[in-house]
Amino acid sequence: MAEVGLEHVNITVSDPDRTATMLCDLFGWRIRWRGDAKDGGQSIHVGSATDYIAVYSKGPASGPGDSYVTRGGLNHIGLLVEDIDAAEDRVRAAGYAPHSHADYEPGRRFYFRDEDDIEFEVVSYPAA
Repeated sequence: MAEVGLEHVNITVSDPDRTATMLCDLFGWRIRWRGDAKDGGQSIHVGSATDYIAVYSKGPASGPGDSYVTRGGLNHIGLLVEDIDAAEDRVRAAGYAPHSHADYEPGRRFYFRDEDDIEFEVVSYPAA
């Protein structure tokens, strides 16, 4: 069977422009596309040439529940970086609070939450 890659995830946020700007600033991504989306909403695709996060909003939305007990809930989005220390410096400088740092097999990680309480895991693996 051929290898399968993850092309994108789509998340609902309160302010797509803010979330897209945050992702571009912290991770060096670019806006690939923006426009009208499902049910009269707005979507911005932000990422690399091969993968992205679609940030979507239709307007005011209810706050998140506990994703770890909600079936179908989004627990976190994992982002792979080459230099985890530099990524953490950017996250802190942007006003976010890194937490749950761990060195584990096979790499290092930390987490942070954005204004919509979406949790991002930042991961780095040593060069082989």
